[in-house]
Amino acid sequence: MEDFDVDQVVQRALDRLTLLAETTTAMTSTLDSHAAVRRVCRILVPQLADWCAVDLLDDNGRPRRVSVVHRDPGRLPVGGLTGLLPDVPEHPVGPLSRVLVGAGPLLLTSADISSPDKAADALHARQLEMFQQLGTDTAVVAPVRARRQVLGALTIGRSADRAPLTADDLAMVEDLTHRIALGVDNARLHRETQHIAERLQRSLLPTLPRTGPLRLAARYAPAATTAEVGGDWYDSFPLPNGSTTMIMGDVTGHDLRAAITMSQLRNMLRGIGCDRQEPPGHILRRLDLAHHALYPQATATCLYALLDQDDAGTWTITYSSAGHPPPLLVTHEGDTHYLQGGRGLLLGVDPDLPRHHATETLPPNSTVLMYTDGLTERRGEDLTHGMTRLRQHAAALAREDLDTFCDELLTGMPNDHTDDVALLAARTPPAPQGAG
Repeated sequence: MEDFDVDQVVQRALDRLTLLAETTTAMTSTLDSHAAVRRVCRILVPQLADWCAVDLLDDNGRPRRVSVVHRDPGRLPVGGLTGLLPDVPEHPVGPLSRVLVGAGPLLLTSADISSPDKAADALHARQLEMFQQLGTDTAVVAPVRARRQVLGALTIGRSADRAPLTADDLAMVEDLTHRIALGVDNARLHRETQHIAERLQRSLLPTLPRTGPLRLAARYAPAATTAEVGGDWYDSFPLPNGSTTMIMGDVTGHDLRAAITMSQLRNMLRGIGCDRQEPPGHILRRLDLAHHALYPQATATCLYALLDQDDAGTWTITYSSAGHPPPLLVTHEGDTHYLQGGRGLLLGVDPDLPRHHATETLPPNSTVLMYTDGLTERRGEDLTHGMTRLRQHAAALAREDLDTFCDELLTGMPNDHTDDVALLAARTPPAPQGAG
C-alpha cells in the first residue's frame, strides 16, 4: 500500500513537470501572445481542469478575454465568450478584479460562486455568468504577473462531477501563470521594440525632392518577423549642377549598428556627391575609401545614379553599382529590362579597385526602379524567379501613377517577411505633344 502511495506521488510530480514543460513550450513557440495562451488553455484542459480562461490587460488597462477552452466545446456559446470585458472597478471586490490589481491566486468554492445578479461589479458579473454557463463548482483565479506588473489573469474551473480544486493546487497554478507571464511579457517587449525600431528606421529615411518634371516615389516596409532595425536605405537629392541623384543601399546586418552605419554612409555619400559632382563610379570609390577607413569590419551594397535631361529634353541615367541588385527600367508600353552595367564589388571589400559606371537613355514616361533584395529574394527559391516576377509585376503596372506603381509592387510581390524592403522609383515626363 505504501509503495502504491509513493507511486501516486511520483506520478503526480511527473504529471506536474510535464504540464509545466508543455506550457513553457507553448508560450515560447510564438511571439503572438494570444495564440500562445490559446495553446496553453488546450493543454490545461482536461489535464488540470474542465475549462480554462485567460484575460489580458491591453495597453489602456482594459481586460480582454482572449481564450476560453472547455473540455466539451458544445458548452461554449457562439463567439466563445472572448472579447473586451468591463473595466476593472476603482474599488475591486470581485475575485477577478482583485486578481487584476495584484491579489491571488484565489481559490473559489461553490460558496463563493453566486448568481450573477449578486455580483459586486460589472466585471464580477461577467465572471459569474461564465461560471454559470460552464457549470463550475470550484475555480482558481491567478494573476499573470511579470516584473511586478499584472498582465492579466488565468482562471481554471472544475464541475461538481470531478474532484474539487483545493489549496494544494495553488502552487501549481502559480507556476503555470509564471510561465504564461514570461511569454506574454516577451511578446509585448518584442512588439514595443519592433515599433520603436520601425520608427527609428523611418526617421532615418529622407523626404524626396520635387525636381521639375521628374517624379519620385519611395516605400519602406520593415520585416514583420523581427524587431531589429535594418540597414536598408534610399535617398535622392538635387546636385548643384542640376543632376538628380537616385541612391539605394543595404548595410549587412539587422541591428542598431547596421542602422547607424547606414545613416552615416548616407550622409557621407551626400557630402561626397554634392562636393565632387563626379560620375557615379568615382563617387562610389570615394565612398568605399571612407567606408573602409571608418567601418573596416562592415560591408554594404550601394547603387548610385544620376538622372539628367539634355537641351533636347532627353533623359539619361548614369549609374554605378557596388554589389547591389540592378535597377529595372520599365517603359510606358510595359517593356522591361534590368540595367546591368557599372557593376562592382560591395563596399568594404577592396577600396583600391577601380569602379565603373554606365549610361542609358530613358524613354519618355518611363520608370526607373531601385529596390533592396527583400523585394525579390525568397528563402529556398532561386533568385532568377524573384527577378522575373518583379519584371512581370512592374510591366503590368507600367501605366499606373507612380504612387500606385510602388504600392502595388510592395503588396503584390510575394513576401516571406524575413527582410526589410525599400524601393525608390523615378518617372520621366511624357513626350511633348507633337514630338516624334
